[in-house]
Amino acid sequence: MVDQKPNPSANSKKLEALAVVQARGGSKGIPGKNIRNLGGHPLIAYSIASALASASVTRLIISTDDEEIAEVARVYGAEVPFMRPDELATDDAQDFPLFEHALTWLKSNENYVPQMIVQLRPTSPLRPKGSIDAAVKLLSEDNQADCVRTVIPSQQNPYKMWRTGEKYLIPLLGDEFPEPYNMPRQKLPKTFWQTGHLDVIRHETIIQKNSLTGERVLPLIIEPKYCTDIDTLEDWEHAEWKLSRDNLDIDIPKKDVRNKHITNNLKNTIPSKPALVVLDFDGVLTDNRVWVSESGEESVACNRSDGMGLSMLRKSGVQVIVLSTERNPVVAARCKKLNLPCDQGIDDKRSALLRLTKQYGADMGDVVYIGNDVNDLECICMVGCGIAVADAHPSVLDAADIVLTHRGGHGAVREFCDHVLKAV
Repeated sequence: MVDQKPNPSANSKKLEALAVVQARGGSKGIPGKNIRNLGGHPLIAYSIASALASASVTRLIISTDDEEIAEVARVYGAEVPFMRPDELATDDAQDFPLFEHALTWLKSNENYVPQMIVQLRPTSPLRPKGSIDAAVKLLSEDNQADCVRTVIPSQQNPYKMWRTGEKYLIPLLGDEFPEPYNMPRQKLPKTFWQTGHLDVIRHETIIQKNSLTGERVLPLIIEPKYCTDIDTLEDWEHAEWKLSRDNLDIDIPKKDVRNKHITNNLKNTIPSKPALVVLDFDGVLTDNRVWVSESGEESVACNRSDGMGLSMLRKSGVQVIVLSTERNPVVAARCKKLNLPCDQGIDDKRSALLRLTKQYGADMGDVVYIGNDVNDLECICMVGCGIAVADAHPSVLDAADIVLTHRGGHGAVREFCDHVLKAV
């Protein structure tokens, strides 16, 4: 466990530490990787959560070329003061130019010059609590150091590694010891692998030495169980598995409205007038049960008070739409009765939500989404106010900003409508 408390002297002025999360769009290995749902939250949200929880970080920005990533980042409490130029967002773009760009932009446009820069990579999301503060403390206490980098002990010692020559194997490291590949591992130097969780870099290292590392690098050693670098779907599954084991002490993402509010505080946490309200159908407007006749016809139970609430909400000028995975005549019939627009047969609700926000000209932070099951998770995490009905799936209850006191199909939607109508 790393030390969570920085140790500046009581009389010293707090140094300016800028956290930068670099997150480009256009990932080819895992499309939409940075805002793909990991354990109930977009991947980028874990790095944002670490920065916001740090006592040392004085400012947090996102460097991205992608508007969708920018919207999600803002919802989770990060600042996006600029959009990254396209030439710095290619597949082979290096880290140094984008940090140089960020610092140059901040100085030119805001006259802002931090003393330290904290580099946070979204692809290493399982960051131990307190690691940022521990790294900043290390660097602040060593005036000769250029940066701090997180490492773990190497699983395989590079002194026992080889590279290929034209025909024969050549030792990777061979000058320090005679035949190190034949030596007992206990006799070899300890080696470390850089994890990618974070680097803390002096401003001078970047601007004057034109480097993100410099020559004098301090190590912050972390436990190997936190080490994961998400590049493939197999890496993603491994990260999900690590999260499910519940033995990692990490900062859990929260949107910037944060803390779940039960219904009596609902009016204080939703937008004063939502730009768009999106509802799941089954389990929200129904109680999630279905009756099937001998001929295969289905019927569901709805709540009349929900319909009255939605009618009043729409008359107040709030746009409401139903987004349903099911394609069923009963969905269309109920929505027609309520005079609600309805998109059915939606397998990818995230993409549908992005399309709807553009269609209605709504900012994601002003959108409300009400859901109940795992296929609603991504949408609940994306919007400014994600709401779960009282009997929602546990993962949805955990991810939602607000949990209603009523169950789906038992007045949950009316409960929401009543509180919105009091606020508008």
